[in-house]
Amino acid sequence: VQLQAFGGGSIQTGDSLRISCAGSGPAFTDYAMSWFRQVPGKDRDFVAGVSWSGSTIGYADSVYGRFIISRGNAKNTVYLQMNSLKPEDTGIYYCAATRGPRIKRQRSDYPYWGQGTLVTVSS
Repeated sequence: VQLQAFGGGSIQTGDSLRISCAGSGPAFTDYAMSWFRQVPGKDRDFVAGVSWSGSTIGYADSVYGRFIISRGNAKNTVYLQMNSLKPEDTGIYYCAATRGPRIKRQRSDYPYWGQGTLVTVSS
């Protein structure tokens, strides 16, 4: 599966933004999908994930209650709606896919990655 993330931008604290990840290739519904975030000098951290059916969702504690992940399997797309954004949400957001039904939270569990989209939140 090939992934392409888009929709990042520069926004103010408290604003909302939705980023998207479009997948191409067969059997998109065979993959659990997640978003990770990376800032310079730090690891790429799990942000949110959705199971292949969309029935199970998981979030990092830092974004729980503010971010919403969803997937549109008919469109081979995963979305991340980010609300009440904070400067610490700044980073490059990568979408990732792993074959199988369940969400995984470790970067090493994901063999497929999009190119990343930059989100900058200023105070």
